[in-house]
Amino acid sequence: MKPSIFLAAALLGLAAAPARAQAPTYPLRSDAEKAMLATVLADTLYIQQHFTKTEYQVPMRDGVKLYTIVYAPRDADKVRYPVMLKRTPYSIGPYGPGKYLRRISPSTAMLHEGYIFAFQDVRGAFMSEGTFEDVRPALEKHATKTDIDEGTDTFDTIEFLLRHGPKTNGRVGQWGISYPGFYTTAGLLSRHPALKAASPQAPVTDWFWDDDHHNGAYFLTGVSFWAGFGQPRPQPTAAYPSELKMGTPDGYDFYYRLGSLKNVDAQLFHGQVKHWNDLVQHPNYDAFWQARNPRPHLHDIKTAVLTVGGFNDAEDLFGALHTYQAIEQQNPGLSNRLVMGPWVHGGWAGTTGEQVGNVAYGAATSLWYQENVEAPFFKAYLKDDKPTAAAKLAEATVFESGTNTWRTFDAWPPKAAQTKTLYFRQAGGLSFSPPTEGTTERRRAEVNFEFDQFLSDPAHPVPYTEATAPAMTREYMTDDQRFASRRPDVLTYQTDVLTVPLTLAGPIQALLQVATTGSDADWVVKIIDVYPDNTPDNPRNQPGVHLGGYQQLVRSEVMRGRFRNSFSKPEPFTPGQVTPVPFVVQDLLHTFQPGHRLMVQVQSTWFPLVDRNPQKYVDNIFEANETDFQAATHRLYHSPAHASQLTMKVL
Repeated sequence: MKPSIFLAAALLGLAAAPARAQAPTYPLRSDAEKAMLATVLADTLYIQQHFTKTEYQVPMRDGVKLYTIVYAPRDADKVRYPVMLKRTPYSIGPYGPGKYLRRISPSTAMLHEGYIFAFQDVRGAFMSEGTFEDVRPALEKHATKTDIDEGTDTFDTIEFLLRHGPKTNGRVGQWGISYPGFYTTAGLLSRHPALKAASPQAPVTDWFWDDDHHNGAYFLTGVSFWAGFGQPRPQPTAAYPSELKMGTPDGYDFYYRLGSLKNVDAQLFHGQVKHWNDLVQHPNYDAFWQARNPRPHLHDIKTAVLTVGGFNDAEDLFGALHTYQAIEQQNPGLSNRLVMGPWVHGGWAGTTGEQVGNVAYGAATSLWYQENVEAPFFKAYLKDDKPTAAAKLAEATVFESGTNTWRTFDAWPPKAAQTKTLYFRQAGGLSFSPPTEGTTERRRAEVNFEFDQFLSDPAHPVPYTEATAPAMTREYMTDDQRFASRRPDVLTYQTDVLTVPLTLAGPIQALLQVATTGSDADWVVKIIDVYPDNTPDNPRNQPGVHLGGYQQLVRSEVMRGRFRNSFSKPEPFTPGQVTPVPFVVQDLLHTFQPGHRLMVQVQSTWFPLVDRNPQKYVDNIFEANETDFQAATHRLYHSPAHASQLTMKVL
């Protein structure tokens, strides 16, 4: 959701990293990082010397004008270059003659290949006219010539650039990360014949699973984002809104003292943040949210697509995977490709991709992707007479963590993956064999033969990280989970030490058989790679970080239990009744090596990443009172009759 921040520039003081997504710091800077810092400075100077900047007010079909800045190579009057378009709600400034962006291309490789780069403030944002609407719904049909959506705005922009901008070769590409990724997806709906290639990257897609919610549970750390971005903009302005003043670096303490979601508007927003009002008014997946899902409209696409995402993206992992799938399903034969790397949100553009948190991935994965996938993709469709080079790009280029290798597939998830079911077992075990009754004597000896239980207390929620941070840290998705496994309100299960590699590829279908003394509950599942005790430390990590026995978070997801049967029609739990809770844990490609263990943790609070469930059913958690919150005892069943399980794809 946050604007893409080039972390190299941030480290140089050229850009401010947003509070919601801090850049990790390491005691030692790699050679690739040093080179990247130098490249950013060199590229900044190159842009000023080799590009001219022109600003336009581009008219849309309804008369609204969108502020657009074009950077063209100085020889564009002699050479016909293609256009690379980026549309964003995060400002295309600096505005005015002689003031240049420090970075204008997806990568250094593309900066020097010869493109015209065009940037646009979307409707109602910063210097553009009109009214801004978050994830503006796409219109399947336009009743009048002046009906608009983001697809028509993209179409009209391309038309203007080809007719009134610098001379081009008649081809246009579009790219964007996060919210600009959404506008790239929406640009496909323009179906403009000149739009030959598009790359939605970590695209905001469906806010009941991206950013704001995960399976209907609200990601509380979004409050700090909406405190600034969600403020009204009554007229065009170059000013960026101020961020939330928390008064403490401790987000856990800040959100705990804030109390229930009901207090957010009363204490922070005061009715000014429209998006927050929408969240409160639409707690379920109703027509409001469904209209803001672009996936059903992604049909009849003629543009080549490269969707990019990061397996460690804490914000828009869902968007990348499901945008690719929606296009693939509705456009047989289309050049539609997927890239998934080991990156944080936007990390392929702003970090070398060598490390996330305490976990190293070896080579500079971001630079490899830029040079071997992204640049060749756009060159093939925008510059080559025939896109023959694109034929060398795989359908799915996916990084396998655990072995730290790039793999290519002709489909995602891989066709060769076999479905296997991992069962929760008594005494904290995990097994691919289902639970059995056992002998009468054994059942009497094992008190928890049928279930494990814990007390979940919203007054003492489980933290999502050991770190002290004002908001969501990007690196939490690789954090050591030993702190959580030591809590009594976290259930921990693990396999025996593996003797052969175990590679998981694709989504995981969780089916928890649970009971609660309350009438609502959240359920968090965490997939963890447990390192051997003799694993050597990484010299790039902070002092005191030991990898022996490290419990690396590999994938995690939360499910708001009220939505177990329908995201549109929530329902309470019947206290004490065993109830199935199915949900999808997002895709991964990870190998658990011999000597490691696969661990699964189950808990009900994950604070302040996720808001606290009152555990007493209320119609709208956004309006819950402090008196609605109650402790409850939760049970996870692992008996033959009620076998909690994870169904996964294994290579």
